[in-house]
Amino acid sequence: MNTWTIDLPEAVVVTGTASGLGHEVARQLLDCGVNVIGVDLCAPETDLTGTYIHVQASVSSEQTWDTVREQIDASATLGYVGSAAMLAVGTLLEEDLDVWRKSWEVNVLGNVLALRSLLPLMTAAPHGAAVAVSSIDAAFGEQQLGAYASSKGALSAAIRSIALDYAATGVQFNVLAPGPMRAGLFERHLASADDPERFLATRAKRQPRGQITSVAEVARAAVFLLSPASSALLGTTVTADGGLTAGFDFRTGDEGSSAAH
Repeated sequence: MNTWTIDLPEAVVVTGTASGLGHEVARQLLDCGVNVIGVDLCAPETDLTGTYIHVQASVSSEQTWDTVREQIDASATLGYVGSAAMLAVGTLLEEDLDVWRKSWEVNVLGNVLALRSLLPLMTAAPHGAAVAVSSIDAAFGEQQLGAYASSKGALSAAIRSIALDYAATGVQFNVLAPGPMRAGLFERHLASADDPERFLATRAKRQPRGQITSVAEVARAAVFLLSPASSALLGTTVTADGGLTAGFDFRTGDEGSSAAH
């Protein structure tokens, strides 16, 4: 098999590195020799070593981003992957308004603060790339995820406008919209189900391939978006859901069944 090598930024700031997609993105970047600055409220996994620096703090605090900037070599090409997120399961009348405020602070404001801090460094370097991790829930409703879905919709819209505002700088701004994947947020949603096994089986059957997309697959999409090889994409949402939203006929029956329309 032939191979294809892509360039990557010398340093990448990744949020949400203590678990899930953020952790996997950081791990893959480290494997490629990239310097990674991780940001998370929790401590990192022990496999994030080598050229990894961890900032244990909230993405929604301005002070956090002052600390992050101190860890960055100003001469390095710089990337950003905003993967930190808050997902709360509940309905409008059940949830406290603080759930909505916190969801928007982490999922939207956390990325805004990051980009306000990092953009001057990105524009000064020969190449810069920002990948904001949204969700297919930004465009499609999902039961009991109103706060999460609304925040992801706001994030996606913000990045499209920011990409246009700063297009002339050469910095790439794009959105990565994962579907269900066996990672932190999905696992928490799964754990909240009355029958987790049935929930998982139903969700897997909805996927065209019959299985939930792996976190490693989605992380590889994020890594590609950091590269100059993806320069044709600007303000674009890359949907990484294994084909879930490619059609409207979500098949949930046994394999081999079909429906006539």
